[in-house]
Amino acid sequence: MPTEVCTLNIPDSLAREINTANQDFLIELLKRGLYALKIERALDQYARGGISFGAAAEQAGVSQSELARHAYARGMEPPFSAETLAEELS
Repeated sequence: MPTEVCTLNIPDSLAREINTANQDFLIELLKRGLYALKIERALDQYARGGISFGAAAEQAGVSQSELARHAYARGMEPPFSAETLAEELS
């Protein structure tokens, strides 16, 4: 997999914590954080009426059923399309 060096300015306390972690842990941390952030932002836009539920799922890079699970966890009632229902039943 190609790699790229990334430089960030972060608070000293966070830097001390990160310096003790290995690279695999940090990569996993970034992947999980990016995944969660994409879902959170997509659900926020959906909740404000800015985009449809399907568009929110696409923006987050997940299926509608996956996004629905996250929506329920936030206390939201997502709409169920035929596609989402089919995914849930499979």
